[in-house]
Amino acid sequence: MQLFKRNQAKQEKPERPKETLPESIAGIASVLVVGLFILTFVVQHFEIPSRSMEYTLLVGDHVFVDRLTPLGKGPLSWLLPYRDLRHGDTAVFLTPNPTQQGTYLVKRIIGVPGDRIRLHEGNVYLNGVRQDEKYVTAPRASFPDPYRDEFPSGFMYGLSQMSPGWPATLSKSIHDGEVVVPPDHYFAMGDNRDNSLDSRYWGFVPKENVIGRPLVVFWSFDVPEDDGLPKPLADRISSFARTTFHFFGLTRWNRVFRLVH
Repeated sequence: MQLFKRNQAKQEKPERPKETLPESIAGIASVLVVGLFILTFVVQHFEIPSRSMEYTLLVGDHVFVDRLTPLGKGPLSWLLPYRDLRHGDTAVFLTPNPTQQGTYLVKRIIGVPGDRIRLHEGNVYLNGVRQDEKYVTAPRASFPDPYRDEFPSGFMYGLSQMSPGWPATLSKSIHDGEVVVPPDHYFAMGDNRDNSLDSRYWGFVPKENVIGRPLVVFWSFDVPEDDGLPKPLADRISSFARTTFHFFGLTRWNRVFRLVH
């Protein structure tokens, strides 16, 4: 009998105290604060609106952007993996085009400070060496463009295509037929080389404009190319309805969780 009582005592566990309402609220608030911190300072969501980065990124790709790594050395460099942008990185940044202030763009970093860049027959020459750009896979345009393909030697042909202020800056940056990237700036271009408005047309990207690097496509939905203009309410409702009713059919499942290189 004594043994039975001892085993019974072992099986009986003290009840855990129930969580009070203030404790529950505090727990939920902590999770929300951490989530908000991550979405604000660590990763951010962006949707790809144009074809300029085909086929690395497609219209309708939704990506998570790493906001920390490309910011250079900072006060938390001992803890977080800060590093400057490098050749070939994809980056999200605020456009330097004064006519589109506040617009986010995603392009590939072709030149970093001090680099010399020129194009010949659409091919990039970096510091005198032709680049083997395997990510440039979109079909070439059928028509030649002396400014687009022979940058910057076709300078005079591109004046009507450039954003305000860029022609003056470009002319000062050309040395021996090449563009020299100034300190604390980058030269960025789209992978869809013949269908991309990039540094050739609006200039260098200031380092402070950089938001981060796309890490992964977490969802991809087949949608028309966006012109970037604000949509009226009726169009937004129509777009929401289309997404809802065709979610499974128009989701590009083969691109979900694809890493961005």
